[in-house]
Amino acid sequence: MGKHRRPRRTQQLRGTLLFGSVATSLAVGLTAVFSPSLSVASDDPGATPTIVTATLPTVEAPIVEQPREAPDPDAPPADPPPPPESGEGRRIVFDQSDQRVWLLEDDGTVTSTYLVSGSRFDNLDPGSYAVRARYRNATSFDNSGTMEYFVEFTTGWSEPIGFHSIPVDREGNLEQSVDELGRPLSAGCIRQKPEDAAFLWDWAPIGTPVVVTA
Repeated sequence: MGKHRRPRRTQQLRGTLLFGSVATSLAVGLTAVFSPSLSVASDDPGATPTIVTATLPTVEAPIVEQPREAPDPDAPPADPPPPPESGEGRRIVFDQSDQRVWLLEDDGTVTSTYLVSGSRFDNLDPGSYAVRARYRNATSFDNSGTMEYFVEFTTGWSEPIGFHSIPVDREGNLEQSVDELGRPLSAGCIRQKPEDAAFLWDWAPIGTPVVVTA
């Protein structure tokens, strides 16, 4: 019986060794699979493993352009700026070619701008003037009508020239309509809507510079 037991022990031992080898291989394989972030930075078996981290690429969010609003075709056009070389500081600017007035502050801010009706004659020279008289109510030179808020700054061929409201004739009718402002229709002065004339009257005391451009 002793002859038959020894091979069994050897076979058992071989099986044990084989099982241990397989278990060791599996353990190494599992470690390689489930621990990819650990590495040994040295040949020293007692060295501390180094943690290796992976950096993911940065993904930028796409830029989405906001839709642009279409211009409103019914919106009124923007007011034009005062003409170049029309003075500095607080002043009134009257441009004869555009038939428009600007009221400007010291810093260049436009307080108000609007269409007017200047002279249909060539009796106002471009240049620099100043407010020299003010009349709450005035009568036209030929006594054909009256006007309000007269702000005088120069003299034409023989009569004062200034800013005032649209004149009213003897029958109480306006000598022109508000819609006709923007056209030269006066005999020398600058006609304005009543509310614009009142505003300029309050805004421009005597001495206020007036610049007239061609």
